[in-house]
Parts: sequence; structure tokens; C-alpha cells
Amino acid sequence: MSTSRRDFMVASAALATCGTMATLTGSARGDDKFSYNADTVYKISPIGKVRNKKGKPVQLEIYEKYLPGLHRLDDCSHVTVLWWFHKNDTPEKRRILKVHPRGNKKNPLTGVFATHSPVRPNLIAITTCKIISVKGCIVTIEGIDAFDDTPIIDLKSAGTRKTKLVGKPGGK
Repeated sequence: MSTSRRDFMVASAALATCGTMATLTGSARGDDKFSYNADTVYKISPIGKVRNKKGKPVQLEIYEKYLPGLHRLDDCSHVTVLWWFHKNDTPEKRRILKVHPRGNKKNPLTGVFATHSPVRPNLIAITTCKIISVKGCIVTIEGIDAFDDTPIIDLKSAGTRKTKLVGKPGGK
């Protein structure tokens, strides 16, 4: 990933965009007949933050209330981390829909959905990382292209498992 995202300004309201996962517009939350559109708004709560200090192992510090969610994560070889491009969270940058890939003007303008650009309407980043260890609320990983204190919005198991699971994915 490009290191150019390190040049983006810090938005003071970065974590203010985070809360609990819920539909804010309309009163039909959970109603299959509710019509979602471009004006539907969600709030997302961070489940932890990235600890990425030079010269130290990268760690995912998960908040205590989410500790039960880490049970058996150490059984996985990798974890997919969904995190928030919090240093890029401004209304102006969220409106940008075309960029020069990799920040290089020699590359033709391309829609953000066809790139890995940190400039996008919803600032969700995804990185799959090798798990080194899981101890309490700390998941030590091989690396991630995120700043120290970056909000983590979700984790998903990835790679291989030490123990084979039975049944269909989704558990139904």
C-alpha cells in the first residue's frame, strides 16, 4: 500500500463518526421492507485501536468489552482487520470519487471503487495480517499499513485454522 496516505490531515471528528451499528434514518430497523438509499446513515463503534509504534511489534488493542469475541482467534493463522481511515475523514475528501491511482498523475483518473485509495465515501480499510499471538485483549500481528491509534471496526478470521470446524459457514 502507498505510504502517501500518511500525508493526510488529522480530522478532529475522526472518532465522532463511530458509535453502535444501527440504522439512524427511518424507524424500520430490521424491517425487510425498509428502503435503503444514499441518505441512509449508520454509526459504527470502534472495537479497539491499532498500536503501531516504530521498532515495536504491531498490536491490535481490543477493548475489554469485546474480549469474548477474541475467543479461539489464536486458532487462526491470519486475521482480516477492518479499520477506519480516520486521518482522512473530512466531508471534502469523502466527496472525491475519482483519483489518480497510487497518487501518480501519470495514471489516468479512476473511480475510487476501482482503486485502493484511502479517499472514498466510506473510509473503511481492509488488511489481512498474520497472527503472531493473542494474549488477553492484545492481538500481535505481523504488520498493517495503519497509524498508531487507528480505530479498528471489526476483525474476521482468515487463513487456516488449527482445528477443523464442522457444519456450513454461517452456522444455520
